[in-house]
Amino acid sequence: MICKSLLFGTYSIYGISNKNKEIGRSRGRMGAIIENPSICLNMTAEENLKEQYKIVGIPDEESLYEILKIVKLENTKNKKAKYFSLGMKQRLGIAIALVGKPDFILLDEPINGLDPEGIIEIRELILKLNKENGITFLISSHYLDELSKIATCYGFMDKGRIVKEISKKELEQNLKSRIQLKVDNIKECIKYLEETHTHYKIISDEIIDIYEKINVTEIVSALSKRNCIVNNFQEKGETLESYYLNLIGGVDND
Repeated sequence: MICKSLLFGTYSIYGISNKNKEIGRSRGRMGAIIENPSICLNMTAEENLKEQYKIVGIPDEESLYEILKIVKLENTKNKKAKYFSLGMKQRLGIAIALVGKPDFILLDEPINGLDPEGIIEIRELILKLNKENGITFLISSHYLDELSKIATCYGFMDKGRIVKEISKKELEQNLKSRIQLKVDNIKECIKYLEETHTHYKIISDEIIDIYEKINVTEIVSALSKRNCIVNNFQEKGETLESYYLNLIGGVDND
């Protein structure tokens, strides 16, 4: 809906191709922080925002203090940005991206290097802007577990290409916990699971995953009566990180 990458460096934003002379209007609806926030360290937060208003070409600065309040920098009037913590600099970067009231903001590694408190502040700010201002965020990050707390749609990339796009709901279904059984008679195990309408997946000729809450003692007993011995069982739950690694073929993928 917002931006779709194509071959040979072409793209579209809000349905407008970069070859269309109207692309500037679409770009004006966007804000971005690429790698590090573009801030002037010898200026205060207020002065940085005023400069951004000039760059964007917006003469009216009445929303300046509202933006500072949103990112919790309203009490830094005389403090230069070079004395800001890394988290404060990131929030100032987001404030600069908010100039012009964008509908869409691109963030590149927004929590990189932040301490736990700073990570929480950025996370809450993103969620607040999305909920209260209707801003869509495209976040590029290697912190997958942190992304899982805010993302609603995922695009997994490998070697510069998107290898999988999936919604949060679909992903959660793929990551749900399971019981893995190792049995000596896979055919009888499958028959039993079919008869009891239990959701399962065959992993190998002796391993099967069960995606429902079960009483392990009961199933071991039931299978034993069918001449199927459970040699081992484990409760497993896939993380977002392990899902990604499996998707691209593991850590050693070249």
